[in-house]
Amino acid sequence: MSAQHDQHHRAVENLIYEWARAIDEDRVEAISELLLPDGRYTVQSRFNHDRGLPMAIIDARSAAQLRDRIKSMRVANIYEPHHYRHILSGVQIVGEADGALLVRSNYLVVRTMSLDGDMAIFSTGQCRDEVVITSEGPRFKRRLFLYDSRIIETLLVIPL
Repeated sequence: MSAQHDQHHRAVENLIYEWARAIDEDRVEAISELLLPDGRYTVQSRFNHDRGLPMAIIDARSAAQLRDRIKSMRVANIYEPHHYRHILSGVQIVGEADGALLVRSNYLVVRTMSLDGDMAIFSTGQCRDEVVITSEGPRFKRRLFLYDSRIIETLLVIPL
């Protein structure tokens, strides 16, 4: 493995970990800064993706659109308070296309309800990311969460 590949791999891992930490630490607004201005954040079932079906439960087509969704979460949405804890594994750079690194990783999100402390596995799946190395560091060109279940048990308020 070349020194540059190793350096990129570490930078990409840190980008993925920072996304998860920002959500887990209730700094959700920070994730839009990890996306390129025209970056895309999509949450879709693996079932739909594998069949070429376009339906996604979230499909933000820019960092600004993601910021709007997060602002709505903070101001307008009514939901039972809860938080996430991300467990990440298998981060790999699997290729390169159109100036972006193609990255795969696995995720597991545990949801803890604030009122009663009830914990449950909320979502598991794979991230298929496109990452561009910019002068400010790596940024997501595309962040695709493919969740393993055919459904999300409840409303997805907080981004994955």
